[in-house]
Amino acid sequence: MIASLCSLDELQKAKRALDQLEHSYPSLFEKMVHVINLTRALQVKYQYMGCLIMDEDPSDCLPNLPHGSVLHLYKKEVQTLKNDMDVIALKQTFASFKEAGYAKISLLAIGRTPESLIGPSSVK
Repeated sequence: MIASLCSLDELQKAKRALDQLEHSYPSLFEKMVHVINLTRALQVKYQYMGCLIMDEDPSDCLPNLPHGSVLHLYKKEVQTLKNDMDVIALKQTFASFKEAGYAKISLLAIGRTPESLIGPSSVK
């Protein structure tokens, strides 16, 4: 579990950056939301998703999926996102707000408010 504590100001900046990403790269943003929703549906850790997107080592947060084919499908969907020609904009946004955590960035992207994410959390 990753505990993350960040300020309201930082979360508001992250939300503005995500709004700008959506406005500037709507197709990329749609793909990102698709991967976030798939991550939620499969109960995969957001940290794992973020590591895959950012080309970081995900070994500390490997998902416990019952079938290898499900993990293969998940990775294929993440790769589709990474293959987008504008993915550098997404990676820059993730890197800029890495201290907030991939989970909080993801939750902001799918409509949670910065105020709802204040304080310590144990979002996976």
